Amino acid sequence: MADRTFEKRRIAETDLEITTLGLGGATLAGIFKPTDEMESRATITRALEEGITYFDTAPQYGYGRSEHMMGNALRGKRSGTVLSTKVGRLLRPIASEADRQYPHNWVDPLPFEQVYDYTYDAIMRSFEDSQQRLGLDKIDILYVHDIGVMTHGEEENARLWGQLADSGYRALRELRESGVIGAIGLGVNEWEVLMDAFALGDWDVFLLAGRYTLLEQTSLNPFLSTCIERKASVVCGGPFNGGALMGAGVWNYAKAPQHIIDRVKALEAFCAERKVSLGAAALQFPLAHPAVCNVLPGPRTVSELEGILEWWHEKIPAEFWAELASSGLVAEGTPLPGGVVAE
Repeated sequence: MADRTFEKRRIAETDLEITTLGLGGATLAGIFKPTDEMESRATITRALEEGITYFDTAPQYGYGRSEHMMGNALRGKRSGTVLSTKVGRLLRPIASEADRQYPHNWVDPLPFEQVYDYTYDAIMRSFEDSQQRLGLDKIDILYVHDIGVMTHGEEENARLWGQLADSGYRALRELRESGVIGAIGLGVNEWEVLMDAFALGDWDVFLLAGRYTLLEQTSLNPFLSTCIERKASVVCGGPFNGGALMGAGVWNYAKAPQHIIDRVKALEAFCAERKVSLGAAALQFPLAHPAVCNVLPGPRTVSELEGILEWWHEKIPAEFWAELASSGLVAEGTPLPGGVVAE
């Protein structure tokens, strides 16, 4: 067991408490690049050994592969951990890749296709299906996955949002109120739909990927400020903006536009001049916001996890954040570590 420790934060007003660093299960299922199953399981095990207690997965990740893998790695080791998965996609079996309806970025996914369905019955079925794939009797958090215009377009999203509003949200509330799960929320890549969710009802936690990072603070207002008012927590997924902050030239699952590339270069130069790792700054940045309870990267291997841990525990001088606050590289009003606020 490593001697490095992690701060823990409570999720909203629930009984769930998690380490501020978590482990995301998408890359482990082979998004964009192939993964080795034994290496993926070893990565989850290493995270446990290091003291990480929050793990996230979803039916969509590898079309069942991530949930199978996560369950196999966590089975018998759930004490003190918090596990989240997602609803909104059912999986139906297919005979071949030619039977797929939707394009995807998974390498060697399991032989299933996604079916979008946010109704009461579908959410209840999705929850039970996930329990079976995980091989676990307890799931702590359920997120409504990828609802929003970015994924579905205006017209189709209106139809699917109607499903969630008419009956799906009721299913989530029933599961939470019965104590079957501990928290409910949405897991998305766009903050705007989360404002619609606030109008629908009360939520405990949102997993927002890529919209509150060192590179991008578009969700600062009104979303994060509303989270404070409504006592909802935020898990910051995609802290490297899908690889953009690591120089991959990718942003929002596509080629990064020039203004993003330029912004990354400016942040790289700022960090290099002060001898601070850009990865460390990116990981430690979100936690200064009082709504944020967790940062959720997705390492592909044990080696990548080790790199993340080194960045996580890197000591960044208070002067770095003070200078960043007046640099113009982050949005005005952004809280930064050390108690400073961007000008």
